[in-house]
Amino acid sequence: MIKTDMLIIGAGPTGLFAVFEAGLLKLKCHLIDALPQPGGQCSEIYPKKPIYDIPAFPEVLAGDLVDNLMEQIRPFEPGFTLGERAETIEKLDDGSFIVTTSEGTQHQAPVVVIAGGLGSFEPRKPPIPNIAKYENNGVAYMIKEPEDYRDKRVVIAGGGDSALDWAIYLSEVASEVSLVHRRNEFRGALDSVEKVSELSKIGKINLITEAEVVGLQGEESLDSVVIRHKGDASEEEIKETDYFIPLFGLSPKLGPIANWGLEIEKNAIKVDNSYDYQTNIPGIYAIGDVNTYPGKLKLILCGFHEAAIMCQSAYQKIFPDKKYVMKYTTVSGVNGFDGSKKEAKREVVKSIN
Repeated sequence: MIKTDMLIIGAGPTGLFAVFEAGLLKLKCHLIDALPQPGGQCSEIYPKKPIYDIPAFPEVLAGDLVDNLMEQIRPFEPGFTLGERAETIEKLDDGSFIVTTSEGTQHQAPVVVIAGGLGSFEPRKPPIPNIAKYENNGVAYMIKEPEDYRDKRVVIAGGGDSALDWAIYLSEVASEVSLVHRRNEFRGALDSVEKVSELSKIGKINLITEAEVVGLQGEESLDSVVIRHKGDASEEEIKETDYFIPLFGLSPKLGPIANWGLEIEKNAIKVDNSYDYQTNIPGIYAIGDVNTYPGKLKLILCGFHEAAIMCQSAYQKIFPDKKYVMKYTTVSGVNGFDGSKKEAKREVVKSIN
């Protein structure tokens, strides 16, 4: 049995920052995540994509943001249960909770924080009959390491930001990039659409619109894709294809958490945003993209704010007889559980007689 002060389900940016805010309050944290590494979507789906709306970072790669958060929380020595999904929850007579994972690992804490982003994700797969045969043998639904595509022939399908951005990025990595979209219009950012158009004109991207990938071929692994054009229903084959990457988005699902008795609205957990982001079950909070309330914005920076507010409430729930006096880190510094201490240098002013 793993015991902790605060059990956080979801090790994405919001969950990681909650560890820091809890650490300032001397609360020990343990995190559960179904993914094999911390970082959530930032690590699993787009570690090499830049993020532009993190305060004080004009631009930061998603993977670097996770690395920075891990360094920030290191002094508070959080525990991790990775590669396991939170399955069931039980409330004990003393008000604490026991959460059991898919592997049977049990965790006990007086407070549970659901910071699972949008829940668990499944890629939206195109209706190609034999696509499962080539998964991990030429078909990928997300790009984790762009260098894997160095000097390869790549076919990307999709018309959103992810398809556009990766086509642009891989045009400088792969030997050949084809972008297939069933419409002439794209749903992505205008500058990305214009960039793809420019790269198409100079031969860096083979842009194929009003068409769909309808077939995959190859003995053991993928070696070609079949495209059908909408206008005349004619088909063409892109030979010597190393990778087919359909980027049609991900379908978020709450998973087993949906059966915990929480109030759910449109696949998100309703919380009291006027106070502390607590759910309809006292002691269970939800922060980040997994929650919903009037005026909700699904931004990482909003998740950071919610984490800070939540931790104050959680402290009072764990220690109802204690009064916490908030101190700025510029005054109190950061005292880690590992004995480390960060604080501003104090200037000594001597009087002059």
